[in-house]
Amino acid sequence: MENDVVRSSPRRLGRFRTVAALSLVALTLGAPGVAAQDATPGATPAASPVAIPADAAVGLTFGLIQKNGDQQYFVDEARGFREVVEAAGGEVIIQDVVLDSNATISAVETMIGAGVAAIAIVVPDQAIGPAVVERTTAAGIPLIAFDDGIKAGDGADVPYSGFDGTDMGTSVGTKAVELWQAAGSPTDGVGALSVEVQTLSVCNDRTNASRKLMTDAGFPEENIYAVPYDGTAPAALDASATIVTAHPEITTWIIWGCNDEGVQGGIRALESTGVTADNMIGVGLGAYLACAEWKSGNPTGFKAALYISGYDNGRAGATLLVQAAALGMPLPPYSVAPTAMTTPENYVEAGVTC
Repeated sequence: MENDVVRSSPRRLGRFRTVAALSLVALTLGAPGVAAQDATPGATPAASPVAIPADAAVGLTFGLIQKNGDQQYFVDEARGFREVVEAAGGEVIIQDVVLDSNATISAVETMIGAGVAAIAIVVPDQAIGPAVVERTTAAGIPLIAFDDGIKAGDGADVPYSGFDGTDMGTSVGTKAVELWQAAGSPTDGVGALSVEVQTLSVCNDRTNASRKLMTDAGFPEENIYAVPYDGTAPAALDASATIVTAHPEITTWIIWGCNDEGVQGGIRALESTGVTADNMIGVGLGAYLACAEWKSGNPTGFKAALYISGYDNGRAGATLLVQAAALGMPLPPYSVAPTAMTTPENYVEAGVTC
């Protein structure tokens, strides 16, 4: 479990768009920055950014609570978060609670007790939202949810910074349909693994959207198998292996999931039963694990992956918290990051690193 303060030099701030007619402003040090832009082609820039002085956060400490902090996406997110806060003169406390809800509540209480100015949180279970909000509200500190949305006890949404689950799942499903149709739209002996974190609404948004795109394109619903997992690759592997072993009549598989770990777990399960990369269409979500397999040059079931940048989300969310805690600016209710579909042919150009 990590609880540290780390210093590193700032990098670029990714492009973001905001929802509900509120602007997401870029962190700049000493000079105006570039306005945030919507990922949609032809979108107009958001409102002019606010320049944050390099010493704006001096004397302030910001907390980041994450689940599965060793996953590459969250490692990148923490790095981006640290860079922004420390560039503004503040300090950072990061705690990885893995998937433990009780540890998450304890982390919130510990950070409040340590006097943090604001908290960003990635909850392992959205059901603890009201307990988190109750504590931060009583302490009078800003709270922003990263990646998984949460609600207060009265049902009000907590300010959110992350990605649009339905949009992501639609992109993944669209690519899966494209690859399936390019193969001739076969259905005999073809199945699909929908690797799902069924306890998280954002994950359900993703996999439900992917499933809908496939069935709308004519893929048989009965050939799609739900694979419940906890967001980690080992759990996805174990759950997928059970289904794949039970269906030896299926020789070609399409795989999508809530994240790259889900798809990678499905791919490994298929490999263990002798299914080759040529008989897999895996479309990842994150691209950080797909990247490593593409970089190796070895055959892989990852045929594409939607690129999402934890680094950019960490920077953008930290910018919002610095503005709220140091400058008194209100947190926008819903800030969404852009994504990009990548393949073995274009992932380097798209900026995916591994």
